[in-house]
Amino acid sequence: MDTVVIQTAREVATAAAYEAGRLLKEKFGRLAGYEEKDVHGDIVTEADHAAEAVILSKISAVFPSHRIRSEEFGDNAADSEWTWLVDPLDGTNNYAVGLPLFAVSITLLFGDKPVMAVIYEPITDRMYAATASQGAVCNLNPVSIGRAKTFQKARVGWIQGHSVQNDPAAVKLRHYIDVHTKRMMRLWAPTLQWCMLARGDLDGIILYNSEGEDLYSGLLMVQEAEGIIVNYEGESVTGLLGNPYLIACHPQHRDYFLAMVKEGLQR
Repeated sequence: MDTVVIQTAREVATAAAYEAGRLLKEKFGRLAGYEEKDVHGDIVTEADHAAEAVILSKISAVFPSHRIRSEEFGDNAADSEWTWLVDPLDGTNNYAVGLPLFAVSITLLFGDKPVMAVIYEPITDRMYAATASQGAVCNLNPVSIGRAKTFQKARVGWIQGHSVQNDPAAVKLRHYIDVHTKRMMRLWAPTLQWCMLARGDLDGIILYNSEGEDLYSGLLMVQEAEGIIVNYEGESVTGLLGNPYLIACHPQHRDYFLAMVKEGLQR
C-alpha cells in the first residue's frame, strides 16, 4: 500500500470536499425543487449533482486510473485496487427542506479496506479527516472518543437504510432503544452522527442494514478516534460489508450495547 498515494489522496479529498461544501452552502435554501429517486423517500437535487461534479473532476484529474463509486454518478468500473466512495451530499432530505444538517463524504479504499476518509460539514466549517493507523482530526485538531463514561441511560444514534422502512424487527429494536436510552437521535445525515461519536458527543451508534457510499468514512473516523465497530454478534468489522448490522461505541461499552440490541430484538 503506497503511503504517498494516500497522503496525496487526503489532500485532494480535503480540497474537493471543501469546494463542494462551499457550493452546497451557496445553494442552500435556494433550490428550485428535487427529484424522487425511489419509493422509499430517497431524493436528489441539483446541488447533489453540482457538488458531485466538482469532486469527481478533482479526483479524476490526479488519479485517472482509480475506480470511483459515487452516489449519483454510479461506478466507473475502472480496474484498480484503489476505490473512491463519494457521497457529495449526505443528508439530502434535510438539505431540501432547509435543515442545515448535511455533509460531504469522501473515502478511499485499498482493496476492500478504508484507508483514508474526509467528512466536511459546510455550515459549521468542520473538516474531519482520518487515515488508517494515523488517527482522526477535526480542523487539524486530534479527535478522540475519549474515556468511557458512566451513564444510566446512553445517548444513541440510530441509522437505518432507506429500504428498511417499517421492517418489523427494525421497528421493535428502534422502539426499545428509544424507550431505554436518554435520547435516540436520527439525523438523516449519518456521517454527522459518526463524527459526533468520534468526538465523544454520542455514546454509541446502532446501524440497521444501511450500506452506501457514506458509510465507510464514518466507520474509519470512529475507528481512528479509538472507537470500535462490531456486528450484532460482537464480531469486529473491517472491509466492505454488504448488508451491515452494526454497533459502534467506546470499547468498554461493547457489552452494554450488545445486550441492548439483543434484548431489543428478542422482545
